[in-house]
Order: sequence, then C-alpha cells, then structure tokens
Amino acid sequence: MREFVVLGTASQVPTRTRNHNGYVLLWDGEGLLFDPGEGTQRQMIQAGVSASQITRICVTHVHGDHCFGLPGVLSRMALDRVEHPIHLHYPASGEDMIRALVAVASPGVDLRLHPHGGPGPIAEGVEVRPLLHRIETYGYRVVEPDGRSLLPERLAAAGITGSDISLLQRDGSLGGVRLEDVSVPSPRRASPS
Repeated sequence: MREFVVLGTASQVPTRTRNHNGYVLLWDGEGLLFDPGEGTQRQMIQAGVSASQITRICVTHVHGDHCFGLPGVLSRMALDRVEHPIHLHYPASGEDMIRALVAVASPGVDLRLHPHGGPGPIAEGVEVRPLLHRIETYGYRVVEPDGRSLLPERLAAAGITGSDISLLQRDGSLGGVRLEDVSVPSPRRASPS
C-alpha cells in the first residue's frame, strides 16, 4: 500500500484549520514520518495513522516547526508499546537539538539515531539531498528498487500460468525458466524530490 498523509502545512504559525508541518508516507510496509512539528501526535489520530505504523522519522532540519512534535510522537510509541525499531534520520548539525528532544520523550522505544551530513543514500530505498535554507537542511527521497515487467506472450510460450507466475516472481526461476526469460527490466519509481 502507498499513501501520502498530510498532517500539517502551516509552517511556523498554525491556524484553526492547519497544523504545523508533518507528513506520513506509507510505502510498501514502511511508515515514514517527515518533520513532526508540534501537534503531530494529535494530527496522526485525526488522520487515522497509528504510531505503530511509523518505522522511520525523517527531520529535514531542526527548526521547531519541523521537530518539536518529536517527544510526543516517541512518547506515544512508548505508550503503545511499539516493538519494532524506529530509525530517526536528521542533519548531523542538529545532533544537540535532536538528543534534547529525545531526552524528554518517554523511554521504551527502540530508537536508532542516524545523523547524516551529506547527500546520498541513508537507508535502503531512502536518500537525502541538501536544500537551501538558513540552516543545514535535507530533502528526503524514497526510491523504489528496479523491477521487472512480465511479458504475457513469453509466459504463455513457457507454459507458466496462474499461481506459478507468483512462484516464478518469488523464486526467480521455475522448471528451468528464469524470470529474465519471461520479463524485461522496468524502471524504478521514486517519490518527487
């Protein structure tokens, strides 16, 4: 499943109808929370996003409207007893701020800190690029791995039908037929950068 959920776009000054920054990207089993500004925990509830769906938190920069909601989100994860690791990505220059915010959150989350200081991959399928701002800031890009497009005529010629197609995709070969024999590479897709 892939879904992009906007939690807030009001930047520094929330309004009656718009919260501070916050975005969730549900992407093939990953839940990426971007820029948890103040009130993010409440906005997640309003949007129907569970704290247990979050696997990564990505902070673009350490201005408050992009990170002051971090303690509340982490505390909610502790309260909900989220068992999987939470990976927290942020600019290395914001280390002191991030550590201070983490320190005031409730303990109990398997939190793994990942500061980064330059462009490039930071996790499988996630990369960062520097952005222009008053302080060190990074944009995050989610990249889908390259895939393969099946060719129905080749599948039929090889006699592969029904549930055998899934087996071929999973295992890479079936009865002497390789996935490469009945498919072509398909370019990866990425979130907008």
